[in-house]
Amino acid sequence: MSRSGSRAVLVWLLALVACATIVWRTHFTADMSAFLPKNPTAQQQLLVEQLREGSLSRLLLIGIEGGDAAGRAKLSRELASRLQASAEFAYVRNGDAAAMARDRELLFKYRYLLSPAVNAGRFSVAGLRQAIGDSIDLLASPAGLLVKGMLARDPTGEMMELLGALDPGNGPSTAQGVWVSRNGQRAMLMAQTIASGSDTDGQERALAALRAAFDAAKAATGIADARMVYSGMPAFSVDTRASIRSEVERLATISAAGIVGLLLLVYRSATALVLGLLPVLSGALAGIAAVSLGFGSVHGITIGFGTTLIGEAVDYSIYYFVQSQAAGRDDRSWLASFWPTIRLGVLTSVCGFASLLFSGFPGLAQLGLYSIAGLFAAAAVTRFVLPQLRPATFQIRDTGAIGERLAQWAPTLARLRWGVVLLAVAAAAVVLTHRDRLWNTGLADISPMPSAAVALDHSLRADLGAPDQRYLIVVSANQREAALERAERIAARLQGLVDQGVIAGFETPTRFLPSAATQHARQSALPARAELSARLDEALKDLPLRPEKLAPFLDDVEAAARMPLMTPETLAGSSLGLAVESMLLHGTEWTALMPLRAPASGDIDPAAIRQALAEPAQPGALFVDLAGESNRLYAGYLDEAILLSLAGLLAIVVLLAATLRSPARLARVLAPLTAAVLLVMAGLALAGERLTLLHLVGLLLIVAVGSNYALFFDRSERQPEAQTLASLLIANCTTVIGFGVLAFSKLPILHAIGITVGPGAVLALLLSSMLAGRPRSR
Repeated sequence: MSRSGSRAVLVWLLALVACATIVWRTHFTADMSAFLPKNPTAQQQLLVEQLREGSLSRLLLIGIEGGDAAGRAKLSRELASRLQASAEFAYVRNGDAAAMARDRELLFKYRYLLSPAVNAGRFSVAGLRQAIGDSIDLLASPAGLLVKGMLARDPTGEMMELLGALDPGNGPSTAQGVWVSRNGQRAMLMAQTIASGSDTDGQERALAALRAAFDAAKAATGIADARMVYSGMPAFSVDTRASIRSEVERLATISAAGIVGLLLLVYRSATALVLGLLPVLSGALAGIAAVSLGFGSVHGITIGFGTTLIGEAVDYSIYYFVQSQAAGRDDRSWLASFWPTIRLGVLTSVCGFASLLFSGFPGLAQLGLYSIAGLFAAAAVTRFVLPQLRPATFQIRDTGAIGERLAQWAPTLARLRWGVVLLAVAAAAVVLTHRDRLWNTGLADISPMPSAAVALDHSLRADLGAPDQRYLIVVSANQREAALERAERIAARLQGLVDQGVIAGFETPTRFLPSAATQHARQSALPARAELSARLDEALKDLPLRPEKLAPFLDDVEAAARMPLMTPETLAGSSLGLAVESMLLHGTEWTALMPLRAPASGDIDPAAIRQALAEPAQPGALFVDLAGESNRLYAGYLDEAILLSLAGLLAIVVLLAATLRSPARLARVLAPLTAAVLLVMAGLALAGERLTLLHLVGLLLIVAVGSNYALFFDRSERQPEAQTLASLLIANCTTVIGFGVLAFSKLPILHAIGITVGPGAVLALLLSSMLAGRPRSR
């Protein structure tokens, strides 16, 4: 080994150690906000915040099935108690009467500061007569017992007003003192994790604590046949990461086994196999390390995408081993004859993926950086390291016979070139006719969550009456009080939409924490004790209730007029406080979230909401359809990716034109790549497959892999020699194995790449042979 060779091996080993160290310390995530823009709009920023830190990202919906109703209720209380004691959960609710009683006590104490009915007219003689008369009428209703117990202290019915707002009729049912599903077959709980949506590790700990607590609760209650189901963003996040990890391990194992088996069959040499996999290992480590240094973390999808690197990175060593075995060819002659072609193929691949680096979406930029670093590293190891590590007695099985067999088919393939032209034209026509429905601009089809998990989430959400928070009014201000005041003004407008049936209802933090100005106004509306007593005597003249029975009412009103105003600290430890906390956020400014409930039709008319915010104008208010915004975001994401891919293809054309310096040669290289891409797109369209972002990445990979084939066939006007043909076939087989296994993935994001690149790689090789110059005798 020469001095320069020793230096190359030493640099490679040091680089491997450095990359391995970086990978060991790398944080891997499944946070889908990595695929959200770096510079979002106001609506997109809200989507990002909700995915990362919002209450929705921390909400768990839990159901207990099996056993009888009494057993499920007992288990629900035991589980809630254990979870509440856990450090992983901020709160747990199951409709337990004791917890509800604490909330009712808080509401009752501050009812005169919370009730929207409290105003000066409410405590006039006419207002008192009307309110007390309504309460007396309620005594004959199903709520009569509750009203009777509060009548002496709350004859005007403020508490009933608040209870109606607390449970607008869409909450969970109750049986045995706990929440149950609509059909009564599940006990229901709701919990919020301490860990935010961006902390997948923390949410995984919370889910582990949940499962452990349920097992302990079963043991403590002796209800062995009970089982637990749960859903929510924490479950989605953790399960997505686990699914990606499992799929990556499974597919990497299958593809590695297939490629290793094929190479052993071809090489008949364990030494060649080990040396041939060094570029793959080096490329994978370099790709992960580059992404970790560039982005601070590596997304699971990037690692899944990395399994495809095996299929291309191993090609370089195949070219080296197979092509250099020809008689009379040493490393130097191989480098002189073949390395320029391989180098140009690497550069074309890099040009295609470099365009992704300019994406405004970190996830897409991660894929680009991973590919570039991995391909560069694999090619460099093949060029500088393998020749130094190759033993002097190195020998692989002679593959010349394979190449000679392929050469016999070359004339037949060449005669079919005009058929290829017709197929390409037909494929272009199919793509053109399907252009309006070719691309899928929604997120549903690329979601890694299985349909069963989505159905369970919908079921649990319906049972709990939990808002999906798809529609939101977002109110922002520099100060908390300003945000609350703006939310109150908007709530008045939204109530009109409720009355019109445009929306079924809405939530607002001011329901349980009115602004200081509103609380002051309500206190000011409370008359002095003497004045209230006189008005009460007058109001009760025609009602069957004596004034002396209402002395506690006078006491409470007098106390309410002097009590300190409510603050978030007043609600601390109650579910009311948690509700306010989830809707009143403090970041760079104060933000009040006002979730809207859709009417029975299922959809909200955005125009009606925007009009309500505009007339009169509500500053600092924004209407957001999170589902619609996510789809618009993805559509913009896809549009950007298509433009960047076109820019990458343009860069490839410029690079090839500058290198080949011949329009005819340029056409010979680009024609099979273009035809392969068109045929794959047309095939997917005819199969009813709507293309997504990952199909687009797959099309880029077809160009990246196929450019190597086309360039080898373009090296001369003659048919490539037998060893070159054999290397191309073997490389193509490893590529098909590496990418083809992805077609069987359960994850749509990996499946899309597999069904795109697998057939695309085969077509690229066949078309490169068919569209090459007419072979002449050697």
